Amino acid sequence: MKIALLSRAPNCYSSKHIVAAGVKAGHEMIVLDYLRCRMDIAAGDPAVFYMGERVQVDAIIPRIAASYTFYGAAVVRQFEMGGVLTANSALGISQSRDKLRCHQLLARKGVDMPVTGFAHNIHDIDMLLDSVGGTPVILKLLEGSQGKGVVLAETRKSAESIIAAFSKLDANFLVQEYIEEAGGSDIRALVIGKTVVGAMIRTAAAGEFRANLHQGGSAQVLKLTNEEKKLALHATQSVKLKVAGVDLIRSSRGPLVLEVNSSPGLEGIEAATGKDIASRLIKFLEKQKAMKKGSKITRTPNLV
Repeated sequence: MKIALLSRAPNCYSSKHIVAAGVKAGHEMIVLDYLRCRMDIAAGDPAVFYMGERVQVDAIIPRIAASYTFYGAAVVRQFEMGGVLTANSALGISQSRDKLRCHQLLARKGVDMPVTGFAHNIHDIDMLLDSVGGTPVILKLLEGSQGKGVVLAETRKSAESIIAAFSKLDANFLVQEYIEEAGGSDIRALVIGKTVVGAMIRTAAAGEFRANLHQGGSAQVLKLTNEEKKLALHATQSVKLKVAGVDLIRSSRGPLVLEVNSSPGLEGIEAATGKDIASRLIKFLEKQKAMKKGSKITRTPNLV
């Protein structure tokens, strides 16, 4: 196959390893900066152009940065309209990136999560905080990623100050229950298709509550329980993703989903587990291609 990796960071670990895995499997790999793609939106002949030339590929692997979700998802959707296989759909990417929409979809599907609240009017702060169990409380900007825009408010006064500041900036945010018993640790489960291909437990650095590796956290390989595996798969399917990094947290009432990431980094989880996740991703696309060839039914892709 000819496979295009949609990425603005061709030299990062994940990009280089995916390209190497594809080449090793005998595929032609190219890397496209999706922001430099141009689209001709025409009935019957949807086209994507890159550097003046029409892109002709069999499959794409989208790795869309959070800041460019709107345009990146549009490029993915254009490829889908042309019948190109994609590791993740535009719909799945868009739904997972909008934290509020994602949480609402997870709740609709019965996925267990920390108690979460959302409001715009700052006069409802007291009721909002009480609805998630009071302080300490987690405040999350809807547009944040990799632990950025996530704040722990330990007292009601600090929570009120942060919420007031967010409101003055007209920033949308979630208020979420703080799971104290997790002890600054969370779990990243990497899902490809209908399988959890790897998992690690991340622990926050001293003095930090965020366990993200980008925030100085450390990671170790972890064997998930059956309940945790089912929860990770359920969360991935609920937002219509096929490849996802699902963040879980262990609470006194069982595992809970924190977030679903449509472009999970590979470096941390490959280092922790010793598994070649990139090759599993390529094999998944090969399987999808074989299934598509064997099917005589043409399905219209889900569009955002």
